[in-house]
Amino acid sequence: MALGRVGVGTFSKVDVVVDTQNGIPFFGKFFSGKPTILLTHHCHREQWPVVGPVLARVGWFIESRVAPRAYRNNPYVTVSEPSAQELLDLGVDKQRLHIVRNGLDPVPAHIPSLDSEGQHVVTLSRLVPHKQIEHAMDVVAALDGVVLDVVGSGWWHEQLVDYARTLGVSDRVIFHGQVAEDHKHALLERADIHLMPSRKEGWGLAVMEAAQHGVPTIGYRSSGGLRDSIKDGETGVLVETKAQLIAATRNLLIDASLRSSLGTNARLRAQNYSWETAGAQFEQLLLELAGSDLAGSDQQTQGQH
Repeated sequence: MALGRVGVGTFSKVDVVVDTQNGIPFFGKFFSGKPTILLTHHCHREQWPVVGPVLARVGWFIESRVAPRAYRNNPYVTVSEPSAQELLDLGVDKQRLHIVRNGLDPVPAHIPSLDSEGQHVVTLSRLVPHKQIEHAMDVVAALDGVVLDVVGSGWWHEQLVDYARTLGVSDRVIFHGQVAEDHKHALLERADIHLMPSRKEGWGLAVMEAAQHGVPTIGYRSSGGLRDSIKDGETGVLVETKAQLIAATRNLLIDASLRSSLGTNARLRAQNYSWETAGAQFEQLLLELAGSDLAGSDQQTQGQH
């Protein structure tokens, strides 16, 4: 990319750079010399402690102080209203901040039929500490007979297996790992409730994937993005504490009518999201940024004659 700045190599032909900030950005703008958009799903204040106190302080300093200053003249893209507010709180100019919500892939035309005996709750997530899958296991431990399907993989897997064993629910927590797309949708289709106990979410793509099957989500209000992807009391339930997570799951499993109502609303809302729409919105921003850069170059060239 640095060679591209001086007109050498593939990157010399780049019109716009999309930099991503997952905690800290790549600072690609300084290597490319090209117009740059910074894509940020959410801020990581609550997640930094996972890496230890020293790195956490350094990471949060870069994210909250250095990056906003480095990108003070660049447009930002984020995926939800709560994430946008976090960036505003860090000093990002509102006029440079754009929200493009995640899209959805269509449900596969054919999905396998699974045994639907008993009540199932499901989590669809990377297996990392801040996703707090342990809280979903605590729910299962408190509710006799309920089975938890854990879909996804990650470096925290063995710790979660040990936790299930400690709780005595290993026989009711099924770790599916990475699964094919049709099998993922089959597990969502079978579920009564989708649990998303994450400490932090930018939007919550899995919320909408579950919604495609009429499955409501219960998650934490404090996670940020779930306040946007879940309409509390309409398409799912937002809670404050683990005790409330357990209670809300119990109530929704008992109340089939409410569960159906929330699921129907969730399914209808999910129809509003597609990658075609999200891609078109993002493309428009890229074209505007590339166009403004080309216009600026033309004006500069004309001024030299």
